[in-house]
Amino acid sequence: MAKALVIVLGIALFVYAVFDLIATPAARVRILPKPLWFIILLLAPIGPLLWLMFGRVKPSAPPAPRTGGGWTPPPGPLGPDDDPDYMRGL
Repeated sequence: MAKALVIVLGIALFVYAVFDLIATPAARVRILPKPLWFIILLLAPIGPLLWLMFGRVKPSAPPAPRTGGGWTPPPGPLGPDDDPDYMRGL
């Protein structure tokens, strides 16, 4: 069972590293060009670890928090009792 877990984790790490290599812009790849990194991923058993440690540029700052998509509620009365026209009609 432990062997199967190691194999599954190795395959998952390989798949993650390949997708990360594909998604990384060429300007953010360190040391070697992307095609050589792909060959290293395929040939070396520790290729995915090498890519994750040395191949990509680490972000300099954490990403900014999301602010909720920019939607703001429309201005105006919130309920009928907040509307002066409604209150005049009572």
